[in-house]
Amino acid sequence: MAEEPIQSCLSVKRHANLVSVYSPVMNKIVQPDRPQPTKRSRHQRQASLISAAASLFATNGFRGTTTKQIALAAGVSEALLFKHFPTKHALYSAILSEKTHYSGLQESLKEAAAKREDKRLFMLLARYRIRKGADPILFRLLLFSALEGHAMSDMFFQQQYRVFHDLLAGYIRQRIDEGAYRPVDPVLAARAFFGIIVHHRLLHDILGLPMHLTHEATVEEYVSLFLNGLLQQ
Repeated sequence: MAEEPIQSCLSVKRHANLVSVYSPVMNKIVQPDRPQPTKRSRHQRQASLISAAASLFATNGFRGTTTKQIALAAGVSEALLFKHFPTKHALYSAILSEKTHYSGLQESLKEAAAKREDKRLFMLLARYRIRKGADPILFRLLLFSALEGHAMSDMFFQQQYRVFHDLLAGYIRQRIDEGAYRPVDPVLAARAFFGIIVHHRLLHDILGLPMHLTHEATVEEYVSLFLNGLLQQ
């Protein structure tokens, strides 16, 4: 008779263990929740693909980069890549669109031109390209675009440089007509100024030559040298 309570207790304990193992309610309480993978939005996936493609294009060139490499770098399937961007050309176009945020700069340039603020206008143009933390990817894309000569190279030039080159050439021509600048060829003068900027970025962003002046001091020096050669003495 003394063993009966002990056996009853053991029976209850075994029953409790069975409940904890097989009961959905108990399992839900005992087992910790597993984190569910977050599903990225369409915009996030596109941004990831654009970022991966830009980095690869800037490293391997347009022709040297495959859609398979882009998909792998973005962590998606190639089929999903094509769902967002049917071709590499579409991706390249999206990269240029994302990296073209010039509305504020264009407004400031037009304001400086209207007020005949020569130094400010040249400083704005130079400072936009020569500044701390400037993204070197766009410049590398320009170089690969020119070397490869693919169909997108003209789009790159039109969107990234032509608009500012024409604006500066027009302003120089206007200042020559007003007698403020020496009579020079406006188109060549604009090319010369942007040539300074491109050469600077080639030395420091691509070849890695260290700068001996700050970015701001460098821009000041370039603009001063150029303007002194333009101004009517």
